[in-house]
Amino acid sequence: MGDGALSGWERSSTARVIAPARPRKLAKVPFVELADGRLQGVVSSGSDISRVYVSSVTVGAFAYACSTNNNRPCGGTSSSYCNHIRALIDQAVLQYGAERVARYLKCDLGDTEADAFSLTQAMVGTHPMPGDSNAAATVFSRFLRHLAYLEFDATTAPLPEMQWFPPTRAVA
Repeated sequence: MGDGALSGWERSSTARVIAPARPRKLAKVPFVELADGRLQGVVSSGSDISRVYVSSVTVGAFAYACSTNNNRPCGGTSSSYCNHIRALIDQAVLQYGAERVARYLKCDLGDTEADAFSLTQAMVGTHPMPGDSNAAATVFSRFLRHLAYLEFDATTAPLPEMQWFPPTRAVA
């Protein structure tokens, strides 16, 4: 399929939008991404509607971090993955697919069928250590920036703050 089969928008786009592997509900985990060497995202608190947790798992070592939006540590991460991290992994598998998440995290599942449970078990089985939670502020800031786009009216016109993206793939 050559460039002739692509629309003008597709030819000028710098980043492809990948459809979710399966639809997911955003109430429990409104933000999940594979970025900066981590599976990271924002997970809603089950007990307080105004509290969210920023959770992450690092690539390779599977070190974990979980803290509230005001940098208080999660009480469930004393020795292993808390429920917030488990929910993050579940939703990442729905968003990106188990194989892609496992590949990104460099998690060897062996002959086990790839799903959220087997991925979590494989990572927990390595006895990961608590990781650095310094990235929480950056992740939460990205989440808030994504939320800001919900305030805009639906339009196909370019957004002024996104104009720094080059109109073509040409590099100056």
